[in-house]
Amino acid sequence: MRFIFLFIIYSAFSFGALAQTYEEFIEKSYDYLEKEDLTAAEESLRAAMRLEPANPYNYALLTNLGTIQRRQGKMDDALLSYSTALSRRPKDIILLGNRASLYAEMGETDKAIADYTFLLLEDPIEQNALYNRGILFLQKRDFLQAEADFDKILEVNEKTIYGRLGHAIMERMRGNYEESERIYNYLINEKPKDLQLYESRAELYFLMGKNARAKSDINKVMSESEPTASIYVLRGKVNLAQYEKESAKKDFLKAQEMGYDQTIINELLKMTE
Repeated sequence: MRFIFLFIIYSAFSFGALAQTYEEFIEKSYDYLEKEDLTAAEESLRAAMRLEPANPYNYALLTNLGTIQRRQGKMDDALLSYSTALSRRPKDIILLGNRASLYAEMGETDKAIADYTFLLLEDPIEQNALYNRGILFLQKRDFLQAEADFDKILEVNEKTIYGRLGHAIMERMRGNYEESERIYNYLINEKPKDLQLYESRAELYFLMGKNARAKSDINKVMSESEPTASIYVLRGKVNLAQYEKESAKKDFLKAQEMGYDQTIINELLKMTE
């Protein structure tokens, strides 16, 4: 009897030591995130919500869960997490922005625009939403709506680069290359350390046939930052235009190694043969 009694006490103590609270599971998820253990971080958030399914703060956990799933490439799971969080807080602009950007990443342009539009009903001058919606309108070649969003950004904040950047991209798509170049030159003069501007201008220079200038901007980006697959593809196109097929092939293969769209890479590689 004494052994059984001691065993019960020991078991109760062990269970108490192992049991974790809602807050402890959340804290563990942060620890796992710092270690880049996304699977464990995801499970910790799920465990917290299983422990207290009615906790009103679960919308925040669902938001974090969706972002963790997104980082793992689990787009459908992330969409479900964001949507569940939004069902609890349908006017939350952070949640709407998260789901809108996820929809855009998934190629669901109309749904992304709808979320950004709803967000802007709540906060009509939210500049990121205006810029992102404007870019999505450009994808649909709806220049009037895109221009309205970019103009609104400049109305709200004349000093921000995003309204003018939107106009630069729009003018490039319209074929107004000189006007687009003028805007890019202005932006780079204002923000000389913004490497994304150099990459965008390089794309424009490539379209204009100014390949030496394009290569100069590309070299700056690649020397001052970690090169992305897209910059390798762009440099490969410039090399191809300069009849440097072997160099172009190396760039396209590097982009392929980094996970660039295989269909596009296949088409580009054919041009190096």
